[in-house]
Amino acid sequence: MFKKILVANRGEIACRVMRTAHRLGYRTVAVFSDADAQALHVRQADEAVRIGAAPAADSYLDIEALLAAARQTGADAVHPGYGFLSERADFAQACADAGLVFIGPPPAAIRAMGDKAAAKRRMIDAGVPCAPGYEGHDQSDDRLSAEAMRLGLPLLVKAVAGGGGRGMRLVHRYDELAAAIAGARREAAGAFGDDTLMLERLVDDGRHIEIQVFADAHGHAVHLGERDCTAQRRRQKVIEEAPSPVVSAQMRAAMGADAVAAALAVGYRGAGTVEFIVDAELRHYFLEMNTRLQVEHPVTECITGLDLVEWQLRVAAGEPLPLTQEQIVFSGHAIEARLYAEDPYDGWKPQAGRVAGWWPERVASTGAVRIDHGILTGTEVTPWYDAMVAKVIAHGSDRADAVRRLTRALEDAPLFGLRNNGRFLRDLVRHPQFAAAAMTTTRLDEWAATGEPLLQRTLPPEAAWRVAAAVLGGSTVDGVRPASVTAFELTLECGGETRTQHAPPQGVAVLSLADGELRCIVEGVQRRFPCMQDGATLHLSIDGAVFSFTEPSPCPATAAGADPSRACAPVAGVVAQVLVALGDTVAAGQPLVCVEAMKMEMWLHAAAPGTVTALHAVVRRSVAAGMLLVELEITQ
Repeated sequence: MFKKILVANRGEIACRVMRTAHRLGYRTVAVFSDADAQALHVRQADEAVRIGAAPAADSYLDIEALLAAARQTGADAVHPGYGFLSERADFAQACADAGLVFIGPPPAAIRAMGDKAAAKRRMIDAGVPCAPGYEGHDQSDDRLSAEAMRLGLPLLVKAVAGGGGRGMRLVHRYDELAAAIAGARREAAGAFGDDTLMLERLVDDGRHIEIQVFADAHGHAVHLGERDCTAQRRRQKVIEEAPSPVVSAQMRAAMGADAVAAALAVGYRGAGTVEFIVDAELRHYFLEMNTRLQVEHPVTECITGLDLVEWQLRVAAGEPLPLTQEQIVFSGHAIEARLYAEDPYDGWKPQAGRVAGWWPERVASTGAVRIDHGILTGTEVTPWYDAMVAKVIAHGSDRADAVRRLTRALEDAPLFGLRNNGRFLRDLVRHPQFAAAAMTTTRLDEWAATGEPLLQRTLPPEAAWRVAAAVLGGSTVDGVRPASVTAFELTLECGGETRTQHAPPQGVAVLSLADGELRCIVEGVQRRFPCMQDGATLHLSIDGAVFSFTEPSPCPATAAGADPSRACAPVAGVVAQVLVALGDTVAAGQPLVCVEAMKMEMWLHAAAPGTVTALHAVVRRSVAAGMLLVELEITQ
């Protein structure tokens, strides 16, 4: 038995685990890096311990620091959450060796499924259907290239220790293979400390469908139905739903039986997810098993009425599973949308900065909508960790009901202060192909390549300019406007566009602006919008799109033009690769430096031909946004 749980994670999953732990009477301990000292999960825990600097390698991946925190606080159990060390057998073993209960599967099961190549070989032996691939020990470029030729295209290059889309590359042409192998190796080594790769034939027009399994220490195992995770971008899940709109009861039983067999084959215990790829004929093939709680577990909780973290705690305490397979029933439909701090309209660039306003409780109090998050108004979203900041989950009587509830939640609870994918999520679940369950795992990437309107930034409507003029017309940048000035021309800026508006605008009257909500009259109709004023900026949300209006200073600073001789970091992050050296001659467009932030790689390219005269980028060194990385002498 255990009484105090250390949550070896951060953000929304740490908050999620603590919520159930507190309900069941357990004390909790949070751990935090320097970047997370004021984070929500720190505030919600009974105790909190600093474990290191901002980089994950110096904090959340430091096993000894986590064990020391447990000793310091008297914690007798550890919940790993997901990501970080959650699928590391050495961490589970270290907890056991320290006398701590690891709230997850035994080390042997993690090890068996953690090596995805070995796991696939084991599934083949167990009779679980698997996609064709190469899982051999020969990791030479020549052998991988030869196996790729044998398998044919398209195919996936995958890290055997991978997860969350890390260390994975999609190859459509043979001339992409060498770069895909190198990139997957580099990312896998940095994320997992293991650059071993495998190859897998890609199922065209496939759907990603996974089965939630649970096993106890008494030989019992069940499945809790499927989740459809087909809507993905670059192998990263965006929308998840349960049940799948294409899975019949017969197919569910077959996939569930295979998933339970997979868990029993490795002596599994606790929560796990067996992932399958499903082809156009609805044949399923084993992909991998995630030996942890999944990001998308809330949709399963919604349709089963079960608390999966509670099940984890009970199984870890030695109890048998609460229900048999026959006792598990499903009700309604649930959809989860992942809110990312990234700009889907600008190459999905990750965004870091201060959260100016966030009021999830406004829509999460109805019971049909749930928002799991780890952020607060005023806290910082940093570049050190995953870009996901929240999950918006809706439960309805059927799929259409769930979509309608989710759409409204995304519209009524926008995130203010930094660009995010909230409006994109709202538009995606309303897209005809999503409504028709016609998505595939590559559809979003195809849309990005073809300029799908869904990925075009929404411009502020005319009414938004007038509403902004009505609000900002009552103050200036410094907060003072002469009382004698009652009507004037107001210059506003939004999204790079500048307009002159008459203030006060005709047909618009402000009634109130408080607690993140604006009430106003527009052409005789009283309306309310999510809205907040943050200094000189007015954040206004209409139909899920956030527009940020400012009144430019009358004495603006002179903007420096782009200097082709200076290549600067696009965002704060870590230097992943440097492809040039001092004295090198480069051509226009040549890649120079790769910066990784929030699990995404961004490349700096030479803006003009020239010679490298100074190099400030060092691999694995942290850089700030705008930091000078490469200096060039431009060739005239």
